Amino acid sequence: MTNNLKGKKVAILVTDGFEQVELTEPRKALQDAGADTKVVSPAEGRVKGWNHKDWGDEISVDVALKSAEPEDFDALLLPGGVMNPDHLRMDPDAVKFVRGFVDAGKPIAAICHGPWTLIEAGAVQGRTLTSWPSLKTDITNAGGNWVDQEVVTSRGLVTSRKPGDIPAFNSEMISLFSQAAPAQKKPGLRKTA
Repeated sequence: MTNNLKGKKVAILVTDGFEQVELTEPRKALQDAGADTKVVSPAEGRVKGWNHKDWGDEISVDVALKSAEPEDFDALLLPGGVMNPDHLRMDPDAVKFVRGFVDAGKPIAAICHGPWTLIEAGAVQGRTLTSWPSLKTDITNAGGNWVDQEVVTSRGLVTSRKPGDIPAFNSEMISLFSQAAPAQKKPGLRKTA
């Protein structure tokens, strides 16, 4: 991989129960390509991953969701795991954060169950995407076109089905994120604690 993401800032939105490999491998690929990645979470301190069928490692939270702003980032990564996106889609601040990327036309990559948060943010209508197969009906009901493919790119959104798809997912994610315009901070619009 080349450093075609040098200077890009990527938010990785997760909470406890994210599928560990769906955060760690894409994050490593992004960093190897030169991106500055930040774990954003409604949890503070650390979040605990899920490693296939049991609890996995803890990852440090870099930015608290309550102080995170989409305009501070160039792109968004949504790892899966069943618990993680299920909790995020019920968190109004997480949904608002995702919606901010959608409204700004910033690229988003989601894998496995990650599209659940996109559905809640109203981001799948008119897009073709893939996911873990159990999300097919949810995506279709939200106006998306679900397909069973290793990786799909549609209108600024990259999606994949499962950990086995990560190599193709990483390649398409880096390609899409490399096209993102640099983040533009807007003075006077920062949240206060």
